[in-house]
Amino acid sequence: MKIFYAVQATGNGHISRAMELMPILTKYGKVDIFLSGSNSTLKADLPVKYRSNGLSLHYTCNGRLNHAKTIRRCAIFKAIKEAKSLPVKDYDLVLNDFEAITSIACKKQNVPMIHFGHQASFASDKTPRPHNKNILGEWILRNYASSSINLGLHFKRYDTFIQPPIIQSAIWNADPKKKSYVTVYLPSYCDKELLQLFTPIKDMQFEIFSRHCKEEMRFQHIRLLPVERSAFQQSLINCTGIITGAGFETPAEALYLGKKIMAVPIGGQYEQICNGAALSRMGIKVLDAIIKPHFKREIENWLQTNGPYPQLNWQSTEQTVDTLFDLWEKVAKSSHIIPATPAVVSYQSF
Repeated sequence: MKIFYAVQATGNGHISRAMELMPILTKYGKVDIFLSGSNSTLKADLPVKYRSNGLSLHYTCNGRLNHAKTIRRCAIFKAIKEAKSLPVKDYDLVLNDFEAITSIACKKQNVPMIHFGHQASFASDKTPRPHNKNILGEWILRNYASSSINLGLHFKRYDTFIQPPIIQSAIWNADPKKKSYVTVYLPSYCDKELLQLFTPIKDMQFEIFSRHCKEEMRFQHIRLLPVERSAFQQSLINCTGIITGAGFETPAEALYLGKKIMAVPIGGQYEQICNGAALSRMGIKVLDAIIKPHFKREIENWLQTNGPYPQLNWQSTEQTVDTLFDLWEKVAKSSHIIPATPAVVSYQSF
């Protein structure tokens, strides 16, 4: 098969998932990557054939989505132009991990596409949302990379087409320890703000991974580290707990390892607020998006809590990829075009 795999490069989770999937996808055929986005910090060790700045999210230094910068750099007309020339018709399978240009291209060229990944799970109303839904946020989750064919990933199987998270092999092969430090990954904060937050908490060592840091630095009980895949994995595997945003990959891997978790959703990013709602239902400590003056007390109280911690439903990456291609085979047999009326399609629907 010729496989077109669109990977969103806003943040690092999509790239990490793609790197884990690639060795298995290549067993099914030749894979060409379309990497779209401009603000990830993780090196994409992938066979990138097509590259675009895409439509990326940008953040402030204090834990919020930078709406002005995001809108200012949203080159929608350029994206539409790129979509017209994207050769999705040349491929047997188009796999899209929340990437808008590929979605537009497939609609314009009448090419079926599987929306695969965490955001695809929000095609179901059963996937957790906050008590107060955000109308614009809901519209983006459902339309940014929309398809009638969805295979979602989430912490739990909230619907028939939702699979467990993709766990990196270095994580599921690990022998986790609980050493006397806390891992911190809050990419919507800058170094100055992170140091201001964690310097007053003297009774714990912190390993803080920063999107701005270029080389390791030490500040009293704090190690400030650049975001690098293997270093972060080892820190997560051996930490006593992790403080992180309410993304998907990092909380999922922390759940799999049985780690204590504190999640801080990025302010204004609706998907993270939804994930925060899901984690809170599981018993995970979730703070407001904006860290407030009582943060030190919150950390100290959290450090004193003990398990048991919620368990993650898990299956091998091979099983998930098998499900993906089983779905595609059934879709290909039933129809060669995307149905005119959008509907959630699961591998159990055929």
